Amino acid sequence: MSDLPKNLSRITLGGGCFWCTEAVFERVKGVHRIESGYCNGHVQQPSYEQICSGNTGHAEVVRLDFDSSEVSLTELLEVFFAIHDPTTLNRQGADIGSQYRSGIYTHGSEQEAIAREVLAEAQVAHQGRVVTELLPERNYWPAEAYHQRYYARNPEQGYCAFVVAAKVDKFLSTFARLTRNA
Repeated sequence: MSDLPKNLSRITLGGGCFWCTEAVFERVKGVHRIESGYCNGHVQQPSYEQICSGNTGHAEVVRLDFDSSEVSLTELLEVFFAIHDPTTLNRQGADIGSQYRSGIYTHGSEQEAIAREVLAEAQVAHQGRVVTELLPERNYWPAEAYHQRYYARNPEQGYCAFVVAAKVDKFLSTFARLTRNA
């Protein structure tokens, strides 16, 4: 994490399609940088097409650089659990495959401890059905440029208009206190 300014921390989250996750976290106060990418697979520098095959082991993720004086990791994880279904293995809605798995990919033991606490709370809330994996981030690769800020650039595209917009709306109505000022 040496590329981060001293006031920022980084967490990597996999909540299904990264277009959805990115679109929500772009609206969270305290999140200073978001990058869609792939992590925790075995192929070096995989392409989107390789990821979609389900054979690389990677998850679609977003890397969030955030200022914990503005938004805590606990708050970010509360948003994360609210905007996707952590109880479906390798699936989010119609998106099916191991690349769509639910995952929290940490950058250090302090983050892991916080994530374990929030994950335990999510397990209670979902009657023990949460399948979210909790692992250190490894083998991370940025997604192709056309995936970055996809919803912001393509709000009328079918998937964006129906699937991504619904997740953004849910965030805005549920987490008004964490919404970035326009």
